[in-house]
Amino acid sequence: MKKAHFNGLKRKTNEKGSYKKMKKNLIEFIDISKSYNGSLVLDEFNLYVRENEFVTLLGPSGCGKTTTLRLLGGFEKPDSGKILFDSKDITNLPANERKLNTVFQKYSLFPHMTIAENIAFGLKISKKSKAYIDDKIKYALKLVNLEGFENRSVDSLSGGQQQRIAIARAIVNEPKVLLLDEPLGALDLKLRQNMQYELMRLKEELGITFVYVTHDQEEALTMSDTIVVMNQGYIQQIGTPEDIYNEPKNAFVADFIGHSNILDGIMIEDRLVEILGVKMPCVDEGFGQNCPVDVVIRPEDVKLVEPGEGQMEGDITSIIFKGVHYEYDVMANGYEWLVHTTKYVPVNTHVGINVTPFNIQIMHKPESSDEEVVEIDE
Repeated sequence: MKKAHFNGLKRKTNEKGSYKKMKKNLIEFIDISKSYNGSLVLDEFNLYVRENEFVTLLGPSGCGKTTTLRLLGGFEKPDSGKILFDSKDITNLPANERKLNTVFQKYSLFPHMTIAENIAFGLKISKKSKAYIDDKIKYALKLVNLEGFENRSVDSLSGGQQQRIAIARAIVNEPKVLLLDEPLGALDLKLRQNMQYELMRLKEELGITFVYVTHDQEEALTMSDTIVVMNQGYIQQIGTPEDIYNEPKNAFVADFIGHSNILDGIMIEDRLVEILGVKMPCVDEGFGQNCPVDVVIRPEDVKLVEPGEGQMEGDITSIIFKGVHYEYDVMANGYEWLVHTTKYVPVNTHVGINVTPFNIQIMHKPESSDEEVVEIDE
């Protein structure tokens, strides 16, 4: 099976992120392989993280993202390969000797200790002075907007407050990197959204590197400088949130990040694709002639128009009000299209469908089921 290998030369930079060219690689995974009970989780995995970057490892359960984080944190050792931190090999370095801290989904706060004692735990082990510890506690609580909570008990805090204390306990140790393993998964939607903004603020104020693990696409798109999409132990795509959403490299990324209409197509020639028996102009080139392709069209890029004014026609079969838009199912040319629009149209209405060439994304169709797992970067 072909595998995708990424290194510093293959990461994409864009105009907004061009400052990254000046940043050094703080973390490097080099040819990392890891298996559990004979089952391969990571296979010759390569990745780098730049200094002061917010990098999110995103993917479904079992894709290898948490294993990657645990290897970096020193909680696991790879079967082969090495991990560099600030140009030094830390592959076999114990977790407590690495200049990073981890915040887990289960916050692991000590219920028999006050908030101040929880935050000070690592500092006391490091034998810092009482004055130093007191200053750090006040500083950390101010950063997470929980000033005055020093003497409160853990049980008196909400889930969001406990999460912020766990983060405060991590940052007082002044790590160069903060690792977060699905830390917001146990929170309700409103708290989760609030904590997303808190983490973004902390990253800017502290100037440290964040490596974040989640399977939540919205979290990744909201917070990240760089997203690493993973599946079955392989990297599918690396890029900014805008790159990942607007220019997915394959059908897996398109389907996993947001909603998509993914259709079989035939690339007739440059800038012309046939979808569901209809020839439609597009902007892609270089696929050859009469080549089978995957076609991805985001639901917000499908426009409902009057019959006769679109590229094909169909009937609205269902409608769901989502608050900021309506979500429609439209049966057209034997395919049930997903459409997002702020325009209200009743069920059973006969409509036209229109998609502009720029919003039609063409991808090579994988030759086998194995190839579907990875992005091929020739």
